[in-house]
Amino acid sequence: MKKIVVVGSINLDLVSSAARMPLVGETIIGQGFATHSGGKGANQAVCAARLGADVSMIGRLGEDSFASDLRKGLNFAGVHTEYIESVSGSSGTAIILVTADGSNSIVVNPGANASLRPQDLIACEDLFRSASIILSQLEIPLETVEELGRIAERLEIPFLLDPAPALPLSSALLKTVTWLTPNESECQSLLKSLGYSRIEATNPIPPEAAVQPFLDAGVRNVILKLGVRGVYIAGRDVEPAYIPSFPVTAVDTTAAGDAFNGGFAFALTSGSLDPLSAARFANAVAAVSVTRSGAQGSMPRLEEVNALANMVEHKSAASSIPENTAHSPITAS
Repeated sequence: MKKIVVVGSINLDLVSSAARMPLVGETIIGQGFATHSGGKGANQAVCAARLGADVSMIGRLGEDSFASDLRKGLNFAGVHTEYIESVSGSSGTAIILVTADGSNSIVVNPGANASLRPQDLIACEDLFRSASIILSQLEIPLETVEELGRIAERLEIPFLLDPAPALPLSSALLKTVTWLTPNESECQSLLKSLGYSRIEATNPIPPEAAVQPFLDAGVRNVILKLGVRGVYIAGRDVEPAYIPSFPVTAVDTTAAGDAFNGGFAFALTSGSLDPLSAARFANAVAAVSVTRSGAQGSMPRLEEVNALANMVEHKSAASSIPENTAHSPITAS
């Protein structure tokens, strides 16, 4: 199995639970509080490493009391942190409210993540050359992500971009993306930035139509995350298909998207699964993750994912998925 390189954010999550989301100006009594290691980049790195991948991360931490624990958490999960440097100021933080039904709202404070600049990637050339896939998100400066896309394109390395939080993306960046993985709200925001002004949350367009503008803009493949409905996948390297989710009882959906991306990257680089099978495996990874609280702490081990995937029989699988894409256990190498 080749190396996975993650370029992204590292945050401390401050999580408060409540029965429901407060209204504007309202104060409600919480039902619990906890801190967890998080950040979309770190979450995806931990997920892939915990599954058994060889993962290195490029990022920035502050010089505060959070930084040491955040680095230790990555190391404990098996993530290589030699390319994570410390800078003055605070580490990134995320303030998260989780409700009784597992829904969440998040406010991210970039902190040290904002100091990861395009020129910082130059020193990582050898690391990039060793990668079989590069992952990134939008909790670091957009110009850094754009430079990363250029590097991935030049080195001919697949580039998986999670466009979260949603920001307008240039056509130049989109053309470097091998796998774009928005959820529905991110998809709507991105479509508006591409000029689709009639997109409304109350009247979403079908997934088949929603992904086409990205493919037309030069993205090689798109995986649209549909929550409890699973994902829709389409592009140049895969036949269009709906891949259903695994039925579980959600406790906390905070890092479900990160679990999917980490799981998908792991499955693609395992050498044994095609993209459709990798997406089904990633659905299983996300399903296990939402049954637990926290971000990095919710990421499953490989044996847990295989157990769920083999236990659940999909009775309504999409007819466009060939029989040979059924999940078979992956072994770490």
